[in-house]
Amino acid sequence: MPIRTLFLFGTRPEAIKLCPVLRHLQSEPEHFDVKVCVTAQHRQMLDQVLEAFRVKPDVDLDLMLPGQTLFQSSSRMLAALEPVFKDLKPDLAIVQGDTTTTLCGALAAFYARVPIGHVEAGLRTWDMAQPFPEEMNRVLTGRMADIHFPATPWAQANLVREGVPVERTFVTGNSGIDAVLYVRDGLENGTLTSGVDWSFLNPAKRLIVVTAHRRESFGAGFESICRAIARLAAREDVEIVYPVHPNPNVQDPVNRLLANLSNVHLIAPLDYIPFVDLMRRAYLLITDSGGVQEEGPSLGKPILVLREKTERPEAVEAGTVKLVGTDENRIVIETEILLNDVVLYDRMKLVHNPYGDGHASARISAAIHSFLRK
Repeated sequence: MPIRTLFLFGTRPEAIKLCPVLRHLQSEPEHFDVKVCVTAQHRQMLDQVLEAFRVKPDVDLDLMLPGQTLFQSSSRMLAALEPVFKDLKPDLAIVQGDTTTTLCGALAAFYARVPIGHVEAGLRTWDMAQPFPEEMNRVLTGRMADIHFPATPWAQANLVREGVPVERTFVTGNSGIDAVLYVRDGLENGTLTSGVDWSFLNPAKRLIVVTAHRRESFGAGFESICRAIARLAAREDVEIVYPVHPNPNVQDPVNRLLANLSNVHLIAPLDYIPFVDLMRRAYLLITDSGGVQEEGPSLGKPILVLREKTERPEAVEAGTVKLVGTDENRIVIETEILLNDVVLYDRMKLVHNPYGDGHASARISAAIHSFLRK
């Protein structure tokens, strides 16, 4: 009998990293009966990833409400998942990462006494306030999971240090690399198109792509980030594209401090395929996104991370990522070093990506077989 495997996710990052996995499992119908449940924690941003990977959910809970708090989203999510487990009766539940959906999906599976698989397990900052609430979500999910898919040996070692039996951990690489290489190759060979007219970009200038939305930077942190971007935009040899998150805590400082600068293009958040296309065109990336920290090296892009701590230290150690925090002067100095020092730029650009080679989905499938046989 095929293993009835229930994928639970609700945000764009989860969809990006789980769609390659579930599509791979769907290609083995003799082994897996794949079911997909989405919470729609990010409605619009989720839908465009589902479309890009041609994934149709079996259950769409559509739980997102404007301005919902963590209390509200968590309680509604958990209650809505109870009948899903009763109706689908999965043999295995798969969650990814560290979102509210991840935590609630794992907790629902635990209550239903269904084994849990955790994709991208073992990432840690060792600080429950950074990132918040993601660090706690990931730790708690790790405590409930039965089978763990860490992307790297470092993440695996974190799990073993916390008491997870090593035979329940399988180093697979990161499935997000599977996704970004799938889209990159599709854009290059013409099977995928971004659908965005980039003619407003000046090919004579070096493109800096910025993304920032972490809640721990709300307030003074975002003010500082925006002042740094404004200073960089004063250079005549660069232009900046910033897809701005819809959260008012992001929109207010960004529009107030950057909207009238000629070298800064503030655009709406992009669908996944055009965002990969934008990253391909960039000279460097400035971000607080965990996913971009993983994807950028596969596209040959140096990355400056707007955080003091990261749960993804492998790229920092490898040299393709550098932490700069939210300090205005530090952001400007480190960016200008990369703009002015070609040797250092090329060194960061050519570093091997420690997060994977595009075959994580196949390794996760093999790990599930191995685990269940034991």
